[in-house]
Amino acid sequence: MPTLARLALFALPLALTLPAQAQRAPADPPITIDTHVDIPFTYMREPRFDVGKDTPLLVDLGKMQRGGLNAAFFVIWVPQHKLDAAGYAKAVDQAEEKYEAIGRMLMMYPDRIRLATSPGQALTNRKAGLLSAMIGIENAYSLGHDLNRLDAAYARGARYVGLVHVGDNDLCTSSLPDTEHGEPAMNSKGDHGMTQFGRQVVARANQLGIMVDISHASDACVRDALAVSKAPLLASHSGARAVLDHPRNLPDDLLRAIAAKGGVIQAVAYKEFLKKDPGREAAEKKLQAAVAKAAGDKEYDSDKHDYLPAMAAGMAKIQQQFPLPTLDDYVKQIRHMVDVAGIDHVGIASDFDGGGGITGWKDATETRNLTAALRRAGFSDADVAKIWGGNLLRVWREVERDAGR
Repeated sequence: MPTLARLALFALPLALTLPAQAQRAPADPPITIDTHVDIPFTYMREPRFDVGKDTPLLVDLGKMQRGGLNAAFFVIWVPQHKLDAAGYAKAVDQAEEKYEAIGRMLMMYPDRIRLATSPGQALTNRKAGLLSAMIGIENAYSLGHDLNRLDAAYARGARYVGLVHVGDNDLCTSSLPDTEHGEPAMNSKGDHGMTQFGRQVVARANQLGIMVDISHASDACVRDALAVSKAPLLASHSGARAVLDHPRNLPDDLLRAIAAKGGVIQAVAYKEFLKKDPGREAAEKKLQAAVAKAAGDKEYDSDKHDYLPAMAAGMAKIQQQFPLPTLDDYVKQIRHMVDVAGIDHVGIASDFDGGGGITGWKDATETRNLTAALRRAGFSDADVAKIWGGNLLRVWREVERDAGR
C-alpha cells in the first residue's frame, strides 16, 4: 500500500474520535433577532438591573454576547388601566420610564450595544461585533389616545406598535379579557374588533414606517388589521392554536392570511402557549400570593417579587413537579407554523423577562441551543437564517419601503 494511503487510513479514526470541542462548531446564523424582550420599570435604575453587569434578568448584555443573541426588540409595555384621562396619563408616564431606561442602557454601553432603527443598522451593528437594541410598543394604550404620540414614538426609535395587551383598550378587543379586574369574558362581551382610533393608528403606522403588531389582539381585531393595513403585519410573539388551543395563539386561517399579506409571525417561547399545565399555573399563582404577602404587599407585582430569593426557591420546586415545556415543544409549534404559513413567514420571540423561558432556552445564554434544535428538526441553514432574523428584516424593509405611500 502506498505510504500516503496508509497515512490516510491511520488518520481517519483519529479524526472520527476527536473531542467535540476540537471539531468545528456549526456557524451561527447571519443575525439572530428576538422580537420580544420585556424590561422592568426600574430597568437601569436599580443596580440589580444594570444590564452591563451580571443580572437576575434573562437578557442582559453579557448573556446576549455569550449566547449569540445579536439583537432584540426591548418592549415599551404598560398594563391596562381605565379608558379615562387618569388612566391615559398614567400609561403615558409608565411608557416614558421605559423609553428613558432603554436610552440609559444605550448611553452607558455604546461599545457593546447600539440602537437600530432600520434593518441596515441592525446588520451594520452585527458586522461590527455590536449588539442591537430595537424598540417595540406593547399595548398602544400607552399612546394616551393621542395619535401624535405615535409620531413621537417613531422619533424615539419605536419600530413596531402592538395594538393591545390583556384587556380591551381604545384601539381594539384583546384575545384575553381582563376578567381579574371586572372585564366580562369574551364569550359574554362579544368581539367588536378594531375601533376608529385603532384604524387611525394602523394608518399612521403605515405612513411612518412602523410595523403593526397584532399579538394579543382578538381574532376580529386581527382581521380588521389585515383589512386596514396597507403594509405587511407582524405578530411579535404568538403561537399556533392548532397545536395548543389558547386564545392568544393564532388559528391557521389567520396564520395564512398574515402570510398572504407578506407578514411574519414570531413564534413565542412562552410556557402557557406551548403546553397546557393547569397544575403549574395554580402552583405559580399560589406562590406569587405567598411571596407578596411575605413581602408585606396585598398584590403580586412581577417587578418587585419575581427576583426575591423566596420566589426563586419556590419556582425551583414547582419546576420539579411541573416541568416547563421544552425546545422540542417549541420547535413543534415552529414546524406547524412553517407548514401552514410558509418558511418565509415565521420568526423567533422569547418573551424573556415577561414570562418566557423554556427548558433548553431558559435565558439568552442558551440561544445557540435553539439554533441546534432547528437544525435537528430538519431545517436547513438557509431556513434557520430566515427564521432567526431574515424574515423579520424582510417585513421591516417592506414596511419602510411602503411608508408615506
